[in-house]
Amino acid sequence: MDRRDFLKKSALAAAGTALAAPVSAMLSTTGAAGLAETETNVTETPQPQRKTKVLLINGSPRHDGNTFCCLSEIEAQLQKHGVETEIVQIGRMPVRMCINCGACRQAGSNGCAFDDDLCNEIARKMKEADAMIVGTPVYYGQPNGGILSLMQRLFFSSGHVVQNKPAAAVAVCRRGGATATLQTMNMMFEMMNMPVVTSQYWNIAYGAGKGEAKRDTEGMQTMRTLANNMAWLLEKIHAGGKPTPLRDEKPTFMNFIR
Repeated sequence: MDRRDFLKKSALAAAGTALAAPVSAMLSTTGAAGLAETETNVTETPQPQRKTKVLLINGSPRHDGNTFCCLSEIEAQLQKHGVETEIVQIGRMPVRMCINCGACRQAGSNGCAFDDDLCNEIARKMKEADAMIVGTPVYYGQPNGGILSLMQRLFFSSGHVVQNKPAAAVAVCRRGGATATLQTMNMMFEMMNMPVVTSQYWNIAYGAGKGEAKRDTEGMQTMRTLANNMAWLLEKIHAGGKPTPLRDEKPTFMNFIR
């Protein structure tokens, strides 16, 4: 190779290196950013959030009394948040009490052995519902006997359908006994691992005659706040992540006398 050929090949090699360097530099400095920008511009289609449902149970024998007024106020507010609702009336039909027969714990059982009232129907509805709100009038400082019998049988025979689902109680009274009634209802929810939804005050409204509870302005506001809190909690629970708390221990039962 003569001197002329050597210089020619050297010049071509230098030119190739000079051209390659800017390209490499460009890839090294902008490649990651370019890819990041490309990835940023690719947006995933958001998945529609599942619509939640709250089952409201009217524990009053009156179809359209003051308890219904409270539940209707809650229902209207929940619907403003896009929450589906259903109000179930226990009405004036007899409600059986739990007789501890144990039939519901036997293999192949479909709930409570008594199938002539609303207990098993509500259990079926609660399979599809995400939360529960129970309203009751105050009888002698306690919930209505019918709603107590219903809830005790429901939780004993079909407790798995309510586990970890938010719950709230509403008490309506003429003058007193509402706080004791709420405590009685909430104790059942707490035993079923149901988060108890609160409001700006105890979930109480006052009224004696039909529709008088509507005139309890603070009581109605308390119902709306309860609905807002329930809708907010349901949104958080179903937004993603773990829908229920981790339970790595089996229940331990300890009697005082063995």
